[in-house]
Amino acid sequence: MRVGLMAPPWVPVPPPRYGGTEAVIDRLARGLVAAGHEVFLWTTGDSTCPVPRGHVLDVADGEHMGLAAVELRHLIHGYRAMIDRGVDIVHDHTLIGPVYARRHPELPVVTTNHGPFDQALTDLYRAVAGEVPVIAISRDQASRAGDVPIEAVIHHGLDLDRFPVGDGGGDAEGPYLAFLGRMAPEKGARRAALVARKAGMRLLMAAKMREPWEKRFFAEQVEPLLGDGIEYIGEIGHEDKVRLLGGARALVNPIRWPEPFGLVMIEALACGTPVLAFHQGSAPELVDHGVTGYLSDSVDAMADDVARLDALDRAACRRAAEARFSTERMVREHLAVYEQVIRRHRS
Repeated sequence: MRVGLMAPPWVPVPPPRYGGTEAVIDRLARGLVAAGHEVFLWTTGDSTCPVPRGHVLDVADGEHMGLAAVELRHLIHGYRAMIDRGVDIVHDHTLIGPVYARRHPELPVVTTNHGPFDQALTDLYRAVAGEVPVIAISRDQASRAGDVPIEAVIHHGLDLDRFPVGDGGGDAEGPYLAFLGRMAPEKGARRAALVARKAGMRLLMAAKMREPWEKRFFAEQVEPLLGDGIEYIGEIGHEDKVRLLGGARALVNPIRWPEPFGLVMIEALACGTPVLAFHQGSAPELVDHGVTGYLSDSVDAMADDVARLDALDRAACRRAAEARFSTERMVREHLAVYEQVIRRHRS
């Protein structure tokens, strides 16, 4: 099968640091090639994913993230390139792409919603219902789609070889908990610091903090809590990430929003690290309470769960990642959708 993957124009594929959607696209592209299929990736010129690629933007335009004119230019050239390449199907990971795809009824197109089904996105996907099938990334996300038909629910997968199992033994200064994500209220950096403080544990926080509102949240809500074992270590790349996760006693993930898929949670499990998460969004689908982590609903309850970490088996966390979150499983499930969409398009 010849698969065209349409990436957003905001972050290279793979992302040098933070970028969940682009990391997933990278793994999907590599996995499809490993399974014997041809892939053409429309991305930005600074991408390094080792598959045939095309671009109109020489570098990812994160500075103008969300600007419709930038994304539309990217899509106009991208869909033209997909036709020239003779792909069998386009898998579009952009926002505007599913609507623009209607200009090319000759192409089978499927899209993945990487965000929440809020009012804006629900309206968008409803507008293309019946023409561009939608893949959801968790059952919780799909349950919030309203009257938007969902073609399939496909959890993300990892290249597990790139996530070695750690011993949770901490670093030179001793054991620690880890927080990894964006410096945003809904992601829970402040709550993670409060959990660590109440549990009497160190906390190492790695987080994207580029936007003005992220810096403002940090300065007002998180920075005052630093010190006495609570440390912000910046935004980190892959090697530092696996070192951080593998050495942690647990990942602390006190989210307060219906997160469609918490990629960092399965990355932690792959490193053998249990996950402490609030009972929100996709967390109950990814964390097996009492086996690969604990689910709770408050800072106090999560702090109490820190004392119960010794009851969890790090090997069980890794086994769960291998059984449920491999690239191979993700690729198989996507191929089944591609074949189904192509058959319908031809009938």
